[in-house]
Amino acid sequence: MTKVFIDGSAGTTGLRIFDRLKDREDIKLITLSEEFRKDINARKDALNNCDIAFLCLPDKAAIEAVSLIENETTAVIDTSTAHRVLDNWTYGFPELLDSYDVVRNSRRIANPGCHASGFNALVAPLTKAGLLKTDANLSCFSLTGYSGGGKQMIAQYEEDARDLFLDAPRMYGLTQSHKHIPEMVKLCNLQNAPAFCPVVADYYAGMQVTVPVFKSDLNGNINDIKDVYKSVYRGKLVHFDENADESGFMSANAYNLRDDMQITVCGNDERILLVSRFDNLGKGASGSAIQNMNILIGADECTGLNI
Repeated sequence: MTKVFIDGSAGTTGLRIFDRLKDREDIKLITLSEEFRKDINARKDALNNCDIAFLCLPDKAAIEAVSLIENETTAVIDTSTAHRVLDNWTYGFPELLDSYDVVRNSRRIANPGCHASGFNALVAPLTKAGLLKTDANLSCFSLTGYSGGGKQMIAQYEEDARDLFLDAPRMYGLTQSHKHIPEMVKLCNLQNAPAFCPVVADYYAGMQVTVPVFKSDLNGNINDIKDVYKSVYRGKLVHFDENADESGFMSANAYNLRDDMQITVCGNDERILLVSRFDNLGKGASGSAIQNMNILIGADECTGLNI
């Protein structure tokens, strides 16, 4: 039985991971009482006595947690931004790696960011195949439900006397310094950072990431893009769908409460839209973390996931 400790189990992602694992017969959860949840000695003991530690913490706290681990056999799955672009950490999006063994043999796994998951799933296979030019000046807009902002944002959206500005979609990351951009650039081998436009809207969960591409950015055409996606995404958790619209529309919450991701392509040979849809708390957070854990322990990657 695998011993698991969730450091930061009171946050949105930590709670979702806990709920997914608490009834699994192959997992034994190490838990701390409220009194000791933030006690550094209690946390250190738990971190060194588990087989797998999920870090659901702010960046600074996640770095501290890793420094507390002295047991070489403890594997870490970090959901923060702290380690995603470090060479000695495995980026936990197994579909984009050369082999699932990269995750299976790793002791340090950086769980991808939600927006970055959608962007990288669209762009990385194309640059790797030489179809999309790495010096392209890309843009990306990404719609997300408000649960992606954590407990504070959820409370803001769900309180009775809320601000009227919350009734309409809100763009953020206005300075083009969003924390997910570095992993987008690195994982996709881009020479230029994309112009990134994240938008939070008045619905709980679900994400739709869109990357527009012009013909001049490609060494091929729209059918070549589809062929790449078909060859790369043959599993259950990331899949390419030829016809993914809903009567000419695409809803950003279509994959709410699911752990898989849909990849599709719209447009024509001149102007192409690359689109990914998934749950920001699923394949964009806790679902991805559980998938990585399943691979680590040799279980079916879909165990405990909703597809």
